[in-house]
Amino acid sequence: MDQTVGIALPKGRLGDKVYGLLDMAGYGCPQVLDPGRRLIFESKENGVRFFFVKPSDVAIYVQRGAADIGVAGKDILLEYSPDVYELLDLNIGRCRMCVCGTDGSNEISGRPLRVATKFTNIAKEYYSGLSRDIDIIHLNGSIELAPLLGLADVIVDIVETGATLRENGLLELEKITDISARLISNKVSYKFKYAAISRIAEKLAELV
Repeated sequence: MDQTVGIALPKGRLGDKVYGLLDMAGYGCPQVLDPGRRLIFESKENGVRFFFVKPSDVAIYVQRGAADIGVAGKDILLEYSPDVYELLDLNIGRCRMCVCGTDGSNEISGRPLRVATKFTNIAKEYYSGLSRDIDIIHLNGSIELAPLLGLADVIVDIVETGATLRENGLLELEKITDISARLISNKVSYKFKYAAISRIAEKLAELV
């Protein structure tokens, strides 16, 4: 069986950081630095094959076996519950999932709380744990607008610095969970390429 490890990385700054770690760990691929129109980058000497995809798609590629391992945010893993192994917290891309709104907007009573978010499953599970009735409003972008325009009482979203919230008069009201990038593996690949995958995980663990 081909022991080359296929690695799905998220496009953007996070993927660049993770590639940097993998390069330091001895799994670099010079083609990545001069991509041109190439979509797949392979280093036979280092036994790895890279490709970059939309961050929310990494877990799909790994779960379906198009990639052996990949890097996905904990937010994606919580929201979509992909059937993969979570091998390592890479301790990068750190942020937090929070309930945000104006002061006291999460304390409304007498009706379901209107919650705008693109993380509907995370929001439902969080409020279910509080035994709180909510009305989910699924949005894909500019979530901060929802409470400003009266569409929602609060939002559930990722907060990194909080600058956007402050600029729009919103507050972090409750922290749901911490988020960071995680190394994940396809379950079948982990069995048949265990030595190669575990070696990559161990090398990364030494760096993070």
